[in-house]
Amino acid sequence: MINEILKDAEDRMSKAVASVESAFKKIRTGRAHPSILDSVKVNYYGSDTPLSQVANITVEDARTLGVSPWENNLVPEIEKAIMKSDLGLNPATNGNLIRIPMPALTEETRKNYFKQAKSEAENGRIAIRNIRRDANGSLKDLVKEKEISEDDDRRGQDQVQKITDKYVALVEERLAAKEKDLMEI
Repeated sequence: MINEILKDAEDRMSKAVASVESAFKKIRTGRAHPSILDSVKVNYYGSDTPLSQVANITVEDARTLGVSPWENNLVPEIEKAIMKSDLGLNPATNGNLIRIPMPALTEETRKNYFKQAKSEAENGRIAIRNIRRDANGSLKDLVKEKEISEDDDRRGQDQVQKITDKYVALVEERLAAKEKDLMEI
């Protein structure tokens, strides 16, 4: 019983860390990286399709992404989708290739992006603490139903706390790496 609760808590906490990582990918740094365009959806024959499924995304140099659609008629649709996204990018079309220059980050935008990253990290920590609360509540329920002893409950809560500390530390590591990325010129 206790092991199932611990396993479930650990699985959910790892998903919370993965969610923070995906949120960090959406926060643009000064360098070009294909994952910046992960959230862009293109109208492809009436349905919104991820850009990576209708085009090849490459890094041309440190500050430029290249998007080459698999179908030529998608060029204007892809341009529109990139312009509509909240990424602040201005694509430039050159025949069948769409170039997306990454604007240099000012000190102010770097700080704003770091605030956004801190907010996402805090959301991750909150999710992890909520999972800890749920796991501890499940342990308390087992004690009330007399399925485990209070000593087992205490040991289980200690293990839940260790797992929580581990995943909060992972979120902190990811945040420190993102801060380093953002503050790099």
